[in-house]
Amino acid sequence: MLTILAIICILIGLFFMVVGAVGLLRFPDFYTRAHASGKCDTLGEGMMLVGFILYEGMTLISVKLLLLAIFIFISSPTAVHALVHVAYSRGVAPWKKGDERQ
Repeated sequence: MLTILAIICILIGLFFMVVGAVGLLRFPDFYTRAHASGKCDTLGEGMMLVGFILYEGMTLISVKLLLLAIFIFISSPTAVHALVHVAYSRGVAPWKKGDERQ
């Protein structure tokens, strides 16, 4: 039963990773692309790591995977925010309806 739950978590994580990649290709400007990749990658990687933890069981490897998940949940949104902040301060204009894709 635990293996099935682990596989479901891994598949959900894979789904979010694919959705983030599609969003990266389809969205029109830097800000929406950063949003899609930042949110979906963080959630996808987190779900996959939870699935790996469930699959592995209670071992030292699970503790390491949990620490890695915590690090990703802290660092990934922070890095995306820093990139978007620098782009905004450098004058990268957000996309508006009717504008051409960048």
